[in-house]
Amino acid sequence: MLQNDTIHPEVKIGHVHLKVANLQRALDFYCGILGFELQLKMGDSAAFISAGGYHHHIGLNTWESENGSPPAPGTTGLYHVAILYPSRVELAKAVKRVLEAGIPLTGASDHGVSEAIYLNDPDGNGIELYRDRPTEEWPRTVNGEFTMFSKQLNLPQLLSEAGS
Repeated sequence: MLQNDTIHPEVKIGHVHLKVANLQRALDFYCGILGFELQLKMGDSAAFISAGGYHHHIGLNTWESENGSPPAPGTTGLYHVAILYPSRVELAKAVKRVLEAGIPLTGASDHGVSEAIYLNDPDGNGIELYRDRPTEEWPRTVNGEFTMFSKQLNLPQLLSEAGS
C-alpha cells in the first residue's frame, strides 16, 4: 500500500554492506586502489572502511560468501554502489588510479546532473564513481524541471584534470 507521507528530507543512505568472497582482495581494491581508510577489521571475516574517519561507509564481509562467486546474470540484487566525489578533479584522480591498476571500466556517462564512471569490484559488484554538477548547471525542460540523460562522457577530458 502506497503511503502519502514522504521521508524526512535530511535522511541519507548511511552505508552499504557488501558480501565478498575474499576480504583481503576486497580491501586491496577499496583501500589500495580507491583509497578508503580501514577503520576496523574483524579477523578475516569483516572490515569497515570509510573516507574522512567516519565509522564506516562500506562494510565488507565473508559471513555468507567466503570463496563464493558473483550472482549470475539475470538474478536480482544490488545494481551498483555509487561513490560521490566532491569535485571533478577528485573524480579524475580516482579514475586515473583505477585505470593504472588495470581495472576495466564498464561505462562512462554524462547524465547532465552528474558525470559517472562505472566498473566492477573484484567480486563483480557494480561500482559507480561520480560527481554531481552544481544544481544551477542541471539541464532543464522548457517548464523548468530538471531532466537527466545518458551521453558518452569525454573520458580523456576528465582524466586531463587528474594532473600527473
